[in-house]
Amino acid sequence: MRSSLHKWLQVSLLNLLLVSCIGVILRYKIAFSLPFVDQKHLLHGHSHFAFSGWITHTLIVLLVQYLSDQSGRDQFRKYRGLIWANLLTAYGMLLWFPIQGYGLWSISFSTLSIFVSWIFAVVYWKDLNRLAIQKISHSWFKLALLFNAISAFGAFALAFMMATQTIHQNWYLAAVYFFLHFQYNGWFFFAAMGLLTARIETLVFLRKKLWYIYLLFAFACIPAYLLSALWLPMNTFVYLLVIASAVAQVIAWWLFLSACFRNRTEIKNLFPGSSQWLLLLAALATSIKLLLQLGSTIPSLSQLAFGFRPIVIGYLHLVLLGMFSIFLIGQLVIPISHVLSKALLTGIRIFIAGVIINEIALMVQGTAALSYQSIPFINESLLVTALILFTGILLMLLAFRKIKREN
Repeated sequence: MRSSLHKWLQVSLLNLLLVSCIGVILRYKIAFSLPFVDQKHLLHGHSHFAFSGWITHTLIVLLVQYLSDQSGRDQFRKYRGLIWANLLTAYGMLLWFPIQGYGLWSISFSTLSIFVSWIFAVVYWKDLNRLAIQKISHSWFKLALLFNAISAFGAFALAFMMATQTIHQNWYLAAVYFFLHFQYNGWFFFAAMGLLTARIETLVFLRKKLWYIYLLFAFACIPAYLLSALWLPMNTFVYLLVIASAVAQVIAWWLFLSACFRNRTEIKNLFPGSSQWLLLLAALATSIKLLLQLGSTIPSLSQLAFGFRPIVIGYLHLVLLGMFSIFLIGQLVIPISHVLSKALLTGIRIFIAGVIINEIALMVQGTAALSYQSIPFINESLLVTALILFTGILLMLLAFRKIKREN
């Protein structure tokens, strides 16, 4: 069972390396000339593969491992076909989006990835229901699967507009943010919280509070979509509902953090020491992200946030790198915590340093953009940061492979 887990997690790190490699190319093209690369098309390939090849693939593997642990049977045999199918569609998008942008083949692979996610959702939901004991974490997992399915409607709308060349700016942005919201605030976040809750709910005295936390986030997720679309016209009631969703998320996160802090001794025993500091960093990024969302309900701040591309890019990297990538790396080291090597820890530290430097550089760039100023050598600095991220991931992959061979 563990050998299957390590094999698929090694693929996760390889995919993260590919995401980082494309990031280096994108940053190079911004700083210097690279005329044979279409920046917009490559960016589509970069983002789609980051979502499907790195985060979605890793979450699927971790969810299958959870099912294996709970059922006492190796479920990777059953899910092998779906895992391969998801990877096939991810690599298809990685190949075709840079070549043709939104074209026949890229849209076909994107659509196939949605169908694969729907099939996985149905199969996994049924397998969760077959487990003898139903837990709070199962509710997180089920909503994660549901939100992943819902996000597809944004992708379908976007693909339709691209294919038919009937693009209206507001509808285009609404479709993009619909897909993004239900991916990282729905599928990614609820799956990650389910994995955390699965460990923490073994502390029986925390179960009631964990249930309330789940309900608050579940209530908030759908109306919180409009936090990404505050530029759309909405009446007072809807606007108040959006504010309530942002407040509910902050309250739920505060309840979660306070429960963890008050019971930190017991919770520390549930996680290997090597993963604890990674989870703390991911929690810090999550806290910043939720506070930024709450601040975005102020109209003047919302206009600033959506009006400047560096701020949007910085926010997305905070979520995808600071929250989920660091969290997933923390999950990757849990099964090998007893055999961690210095090389792997060095790679992780370099990657973390790259994430922090990247966020600082983007924050500086975004702040300067507010006053329409340019920062000297900022693009070159972001290119160096991309190389730091790539180096850290490469070291992690090589060390992970070595650990797998030796153990």
